[in-house]
Amino acid sequence: MSDLGGARPVAGPGALVGREDECAALDRLLADVRGGGSRALVLRGAAGTGKSALLEHLVARSSGCRVVAAAAVRSEMELPFAAVHQLCAPLLDLLDVLPGPLRDALGTAFGMRAGPAPDPSLVGLAVRGLLAGAAAERPLVCAIDDAQWFDGASSRVLDFVARRPVGARVACVFAARDPADTVVPPGLPVLDVGGLPDGAARALAARAAPGPLDPEVRERILCEARGNPRVLLDLIRGTAAGGFIAATPARPPTDRAGDGPEDGVRHRLDGLPADGRT
Repeated sequence: MSDLGGARPVAGPGALVGREDECAALDRLLADVRGGGSRALVLRGAAGTGKSALLEHLVARSSGCRVVAAAAVRSEMELPFAAVHQLCAPLLDLLDVLPGPLRDALGTAFGMRAGPAPDPSLVGLAVRGLLAGAAAERPLVCAIDDAQWFDGASSRVLDFVARRPVGARVACVFAARDPADTVVPPGLPVLDVGGLPDGAARALAARAAPGPLDPEVRERILCEARGNPRVLLDLIRGTAAGGFIAATPARPPTDRAGDGPEDGVRHRLDGLPADGRT
């Protein structure tokens, strides 16, 4: 089972438009892990470029593997070990196989037993033990979204785990915004997820639109989205809602999309009454 916080492929059903190279890299990572290796990778890109969709691709392709997933939450950045707990919760049935000091450290970190704040290195070793125990049964895939919002303790633990292979058949894949708001595991292999090339952006627009787009409307949407899949889809939806699908010469009611999906949200807020905006 997996849960990436509701993430869905940016291109809808089927293959991700314009992400063939990134999907192939993740498929190779899975092949390595199924073959007995351990791999770590950071998917890095701006908001809305499809990192969560790539994690969903990874999970969907992980047949025969055990998958554990986590999505760091900005509001939990001050809660020690919050992200680690989310990742490890499905594996706590293996807690009893850990040596006593590691079991105690992890139990204390997760609030399962009383005690002083645990040594992060012991927590890191305990997490490695859990992952290794899970991977002994079948390959293990750890999919971690929004890593830029790790709490400090989780960042240190997951950095420790990702840098030191836990044994065979484990993959740890992180998705993080660039620039990141906080430290994500440094020094790991990075796959940059940029904007879509023009041809892929046009293909995504054609797939997403509920009907033919007026050429002028389509060109303006493509220009404003600048290859960002989420912005592109938001603009398509806004255009459809505003009645600009099919051969209408009018321009879609949008301002410049800016650098990310937040700008599209701001534009939609402008159409609300004052009380609604508040």
